[in-house]
Amino acid sequence: MFKATLTNIGLLTDSVSTIAEIIDEGIFKLSKDGISLIASDRAMVAVVDFKISSSAFESYEIDKEQTIGLDITNFLSVLKRAGAGDKATFTLQESKLEIVLKNSGKRRFVLPLLDLSQEEIPAIDQLEFSTKVELSSGIMQSGIADAEVVADSVVFDVNAESFCMRAEGDISSTQLELEKGDKPLLQIKADGSVKARYPLDYLKKMVKATKIANSVVLEWGQDYPIRISFKSGDKASLSFILAPRVSED
Repeated sequence: MFKATLTNIGLLTDSVSTIAEIIDEGIFKLSKDGISLIASDRAMVAVVDFKISSSAFESYEIDKEQTIGLDITNFLSVLKRAGAGDKATFTLQESKLEIVLKNSGKRRFVLPLLDLSQEEIPAIDQLEFSTKVELSSGIMQSGIADAEVVADSVVFDVNAESFCMRAEGDISSTQLELEKGDKPLLQIKADGSVKARYPLDYLKKMVKATKIANSVVLEWGQDYPIRISFKSGDKASLSFILAPRVSED
């Protein structure tokens, strides 16, 4: 048995909207602590790690831990039908997920559960990052948009005193630099200079998660995968692991 009612549907919709940019189907884990999803894209370039706490729900009932497979696009289409003031109640009905949207009226949607096999996921919990930067979500989004104008990849470069995002095309270049003490740079931790290059086609999808958080945490290493984390208080978190491109510098 699983039944949960969510008042702040936007939190789930915004998260799933970003997830849908990376993967098209996934296996959600339902537990007493909440709902979670870990999945990689088909190219094994990126991993999605999503959690929404049971405390984010108005009511949350579950009798045993279980997993359900969902088509992410279909799930998102239903979530987007929620209007202002709607409550969403999710109920497992045998091999289906029932979603009821209730406000002045009641609308019911039923989604089939998919029989998905768990794909092999890179061991993201074993990654060790040598640097950590926290900055405002808005400045991160702006930096990615700037870089996209001139190139298809961006270099993240950090030292103990500053953080830089730069991109170089054949004839153009752009750079965003924040120094320790600048208001958008909330935290910086690095021993020496650390840099790595990442593909913009993935980054521009991932930064859409700025809708759920005012700040973003970046953790990476020299020519090493990066973890990009967005957190909405203690209610929900959405992070991505993205493989680097071989540095051309």
